[in-house]
Amino acid sequence: MTQSLAPRPVAPAAASDRTRRFLRAVAVAACVPYLGLKTAWIAGSRIGIPDGSPLLEHRATMAVANGVTVAMDAAVIVLALMFTRPWGVRAPAWLTVFPAWVATGLLAPIMAGYPVLLVVGALGGTTATHGEGREPFLDPWVFGVVYGAFIVQGLALGTLFTGYARQRWGHLWRGRMRDLPPAVSGRAHRRPAGLAAAVALLPLTAHVLWASGGTAGLAEGLADDRTSTFRTMETVYLLFLLAAVAGACLPVLRRASLLPVKVPLALTWVGSAATTCWAGWLVLASLPGVQDAADRPTGWMDLVHAAEMVTGVLVARLGVGLLTARSADRGR
Repeated sequence: MTQSLAPRPVAPAAASDRTRRFLRAVAVAACVPYLGLKTAWIAGSRIGIPDGSPLLEHRATMAVANGVTVAMDAAVIVLALMFTRPWGVRAPAWLTVFPAWVATGLLAPIMAGYPVLLVVGALGGTTATHGEGREPFLDPWVFGVVYGAFIVQGLALGTLFTGYARQRWGHLWRGRMRDLPPAVSGRAHRRPAGLAAAVALLPLTAHVLWASGGTAGLAEGLADDRTSTFRTMETVYLLFLLAAVAGACLPVLRRASLLPVKVPLALTWVGSAATTCWAGWLVLASLPGVQDAADRPTGWMDLVHAAEMVTGVLVARLGVGLLTARSADRGR
């Protein structure tokens, strides 16, 4: 990928450079609330953690988990620098694309879901009760501060990455679908796209079921807390999964030939990232000592998450293949 997707650096204009510096500062500042809270918890503080919270029962595990998430959020600062400094344009493609893809996958569901949850709550929707006799993990204000900061991070970092990617690889997504080389629209793409769609059927069915109020396959705690919050997020996961499948299948559909190339690429990028990374995050969050026992996923939920990760990886690979084929075609 590093060799085939040859960058084409372009010196940014002064006004654009000022905008980038501003967005970089915003992204870095938006990391402060999360990093501050996590660092305080690692140091032993209980700010934002109510008495009786399950987070207080496994201090060693939570210290390790908090250390990992601190490193992940600190990576946002590194990316913001990479997308705005001259040395970032010279960095290998994988060193910028993969972390940005992971960041997209972890931030996009929050950016899409949290504002909707606020609206649903304002309209009288129900929120998680944590079951009878169960204590909440965190004080309510923590979610507002952290998720609000994540949304700002996502907007700033996403804007920076879009400009950065346009600077390096914008020539690869110009034009329309009909301009794609046969290697992308032919059998070589059709078969893996069909496989991704087939694997996605399991999680698609599960999310439709759970979003509509079904409980089959759910953990006991989640089945008891089937609130507006839960159903809204299931709908969000469903939409990202549909975006991933659409991004994989559009290049082989003749009726999509007039669409800009950037449409399937955008669907592939966001859909595959959110589907893969969020499913992986839910698996990690279900480890003993991190999540309440009643909320730990059943075997059915584990299978759904595994299918989501496989789907996301297949779709991401198709996106890389599309760009690689386009780069080779234009280099002739």
